[in-house]
Amino acid sequence: MKSIRLRDGKERSLQRRHPWVFEGSIARGSADAGELVRVEAHDGRFLAWGAYSPSSMIRVRAWSFVETERIDAAFFQVRLQRAVRLRSRLAIASDGQRLVHGEADGLPGLIVDRYGDVLSAQFLSAGAERWRETIADALLQITGLQRLYERSDASVRALEGLAERTGWLRGEGPTDVTIQEHGWALGLDVALGHKTGYYLDQRDNRKRFADLVRQFGCQSVLNCYSYTGGFSVAALAGGATEVVSVDSSAPALAQARDNLRRNGFDDSRCGFVDADVNATLRELIAAGRSFDAIVLDPPKFAPTAAHAERAARAYKDINRLALRLLAPGGLLLTFSCSGGVNADLFHKIVAGAGIDAGVNAAILQRLEGARDHPTTIEFPEGEYLKGLALLKQ
Repeated sequence: MKSIRLRDGKERSLQRRHPWVFEGSIARGSADAGELVRVEAHDGRFLAWGAYSPSSMIRVRAWSFVETERIDAAFFQVRLQRAVRLRSRLAIASDGQRLVHGEADGLPGLIVDRYGDVLSAQFLSAGAERWRETIADALLQITGLQRLYERSDASVRALEGLAERTGWLRGEGPTDVTIQEHGWALGLDVALGHKTGYYLDQRDNRKRFADLVRQFGCQSVLNCYSYTGGFSVAALAGGATEVVSVDSSAPALAQARDNLRRNGFDDSRCGFVDADVNATLRELIAAGRSFDAIVLDPPKFAPTAAHAERAARAYKDINRLALRLLAPGGLLLTFSCSGGVNADLFHKIVAGAGIDAGVNAAILQRLEGARDHPTTIEFPEGEYLKGLALLKQ
């Protein structure tokens, strides 16, 4: 068994059960990509079992903090069973669910989503990659499903020295799936969709938006970065009579139109704009338009804290423009999925946008990811999605 010895004083985060060991914390020791290592304090005391990644700044991701625990096929069987059992206890009213959420489920670098009778997985770390076949077999055994599609095409794999890979890992067949969410039917493609196929983390926020649209009688809605139209469906379900969906992907907008029709809504009342959101917001302001409700759900502007300053400017700009476009008493749902921008900073960014727009807004609710995307007390970095529901005053 290979050992990794830490520098004096660098053991505190592992003692608090934080699962990451950075390159600068290591005094000596190395291993092959994904290989199991014993992580020790400077004096040789056991700290954790982890997977080594020679290409990453995060050199070790911890599997376990129990010295007597064996990291083998049975270990992954137990961890996966625990993760799936948690989701069953949450009683999520959808057949689109996140079953494994990386570090939060004690499985760093592993993401698994269920879409109906299809599993979609991402192996994003050297450790998860090394146990890929074992994990795949265990997932099918635990869930009773037969098809598992791999979406290991996220850019973070390059940081682990891993090439991108997609395709059927178990089973075969069509990759388009329709899931049920809050009584809505939503189509997606596990091969071509974003992430593992869809944004399940916004499930509860889509329902909340439908409720707010109904509560405040919002008739006209602008859905920015609309992707396949989840928030557009929610707006119409809440009673909106006009929805404009803006995205820079024509295929996503085509899927959005299909999703509206799939739920019985008249898409002739809706607009689908294939364009840059920032430019579209400016054009709508110049045209004298206004909307009763706006959703801003942009992509990740700041993957790390190093990108936060530039991302802050981008977030501020789109929020300033959206607040200007809102009708008096209008509703804004605004989000950031950037790990490098925490909730406090995002609040300050949006507040600055309001000042620049000459607008005051009341916070109706602070928003976060769905319950099947948990954040643990040991790993606060897992809380990546944050949002605000605002009412323009």
